[in-house]
Amino acid sequence: MNQRIPFLDMKSPYRELKDELDHAYHRVMESGWYILGEEVEAFEQDFAAYCGAKHCIGLGNGLEALHLILRAYGIGQGDEVIVPSNTYIATWLAVSYTGATPVPVEPDLRTYNLDPQRVESAITSRTRAILPVHLYGLAADMDPLMSLADKYNLRVIEDAAQAQGARYKGRLSGNLGHAAGFSFYPGKNLGALGDAGAVVTNDESLAGQVRMLRNYGSKVKYFNDVKGYNSRLDEMQAAFLRVKLNHLNEWNERRSTLASAYLNSLSNVNDLILPFVPDWASPIWHIFPIRHPRRDDLQKYLKNGNVDTLIHYPVPPHLSKAYVEMGIPKEAFPVAETIASTELSIPMGPHMDLDAVEYIINLLKEFD
Repeated sequence: MNQRIPFLDMKSPYRELKDELDHAYHRVMESGWYILGEEVEAFEQDFAAYCGAKHCIGLGNGLEALHLILRAYGIGQGDEVIVPSNTYIATWLAVSYTGATPVPVEPDLRTYNLDPQRVESAITSRTRAILPVHLYGLAADMDPLMSLADKYNLRVIEDAAQAQGARYKGRLSGNLGHAAGFSFYPGKNLGALGDAGAVVTNDESLAGQVRMLRNYGSKVKYFNDVKGYNSRLDEMQAAFLRVKLNHLNEWNERRSTLASAYLNSLSNVNDLILPFVPDWASPIWHIFPIRHPRRDDLQKYLKNGNVDTLIHYPVPPHLSKAYVEMGIPKEAFPVAETIASTELSIPMGPHMDLDAVEYIINLLKEFD
């Protein structure tokens, strides 16, 4: 193929929704109101309803969504929060920002999500919460985690940054734990045209705390109850998200069609490990992750064939320089390190055509 296949086409979403997005832009500009106005309120109502939850609080980004949930629950210095050993570092950073300690637990190598069978042994008297990630758009196995939370009086906070619309046993992400943090980074399935995020919860007290924390710790302008933050979803991004939310299910279905093509055609390719989907899961394919023992060679091969790929993620958090003070040695978390050394994300998106998928499939079959 002479034309390069991008990892994710970021131009076509605007072209498809140009009239609606342009109208949203003009609506905000003509309103003269740009922070915490009607657009944010409307999106919060719409997204809460979409998730089947009572509350949505729009924020500046997904990292701050997780951080403010933890802060609102009073988690801080001396506390521990269980996190996956393989995830984007933002999951760990949210815990670190509170002063608490992230406690890594290995994933299930089939799903890449937190392994509930390993979690209980990591719980101590200092554990306050479990923070599972719905990695790559596949919901984590939540029921066993919620049972552990009930047993040990813990909070379960979903990192749903990659899972807008993902289902677990028929229920939508964002309504599976005590609270959820979403990212609307432009590349997400529901992406803004800049940074944005949200907290979703059925906990009215938590929702009130997060609303206050996002706005300098203030419920009433210039009256500050706590030392808060400035993390507010702005009106423009809320307006764009309202438009794109109306198309989210359709775009997720398009991704599912492409994923089916990959899965059906690559099932017998030597050394290629495809994503595993449990019976109880309906993933949204934010990422289509494959694994291969010669991952780096495969990535170079695909690049030479004009196919862009990414690695999610090349360095597990425990081996990053950011967490060197924890003193966790290499091979301490072999499952996470195996994923980091073998995972390759191939192109996936709602504006990718089947011809491009077939081209990639043929390349993968020919790799030697």
